[in-house]
Amino acid sequence: MALAGTLRNVPRVRPSTLLAFATAGSALTGGLFLARSGTGGPAPLLASSATSSQGYRRFVWEPNVPYDGKFTFARIRYTVYGRGGWEYDYPAMERHLMTMLEEITELHPHRTGSNIHALDDPELLKYPVAYLSEPGYWHPSESEVLGLRTYLAKGGFLIVDDFMQNEWYNFEQQILRVLPGANIERLQVTDPVFDSFFRIDSLDMPYPGREWLRAEFLGIHEDNDPSRRLMVVINYNNDIGDYMEWSEQNFWPVNVTNDAYKFAINYIVYGMTH
Repeated sequence: MALAGTLRNVPRVRPSTLLAFATAGSALTGGLFLARSGTGGPAPLLASSATSSQGYRRFVWEPNVPYDGKFTFARIRYTVYGRGGWEYDYPAMERHLMTMLEEITELHPHRTGSNIHALDDPELLKYPVAYLSEPGYWHPSESEVLGLRTYLAKGGFLIVDDFMQNEWYNFEQQILRVLPGANIERLQVTDPVFDSFFRIDSLDMPYPGREWLRAEFLGIHEDNDPSRRLMVVINYNNDIGDYMEWSEQNFWPVNVTNDAYKFAINYIVYGMTH
């Protein structure tokens, strides 16, 4: 059974034709804007939906979007012990990313809704791209291990985000339960995932709020063969979700926030086309 989901004609857009920047005095008070060459000026990109405080949002679990073939962002949930994890940046990150995705691609995703699935939920197989947050605290059951193994074998693409330092050891232990014998390889800027929509020229990126902690981009390929499909992309010492969550408030530097969007959009386009 192949994963469901269709990718409409996705045009190739280079960074030279797009400029995201903060504009003081705008309706979003320094929010993120998109300027297209030839439009004569910026157009607002992200709707203002943040709380008045920066760094925290109240978590409200929203109903899943019924499947209709449109691209829907799918976040993975898991049992947490003593702290939150999988829900961090939800749902603001999803709303902002889907708005950006609709603005600059022909993917036409659900903008105002997204999904949350357990790894052993058969419904997850309808969604070709899945997002796993805070895997340093991820302890999947045997059923969830099998569910993720099946998802990846059937063509699913997993984005792993928001973990750092010693949190690596738990993630590595759990992902090797899913894919025994998998090679976790350091990705290079020349890898196809970094040229699937935007041409990304540098992988140098700090963890939000920890400038000294630099991101590492890793991956797992099908059959451990780098010439085959990338099944899992891993943002270690990084949290692109947090950059996107707070982009409307100019909470993090604009250039790095823009990079987070580029990585996320590339991941989605890669996952939908490979």
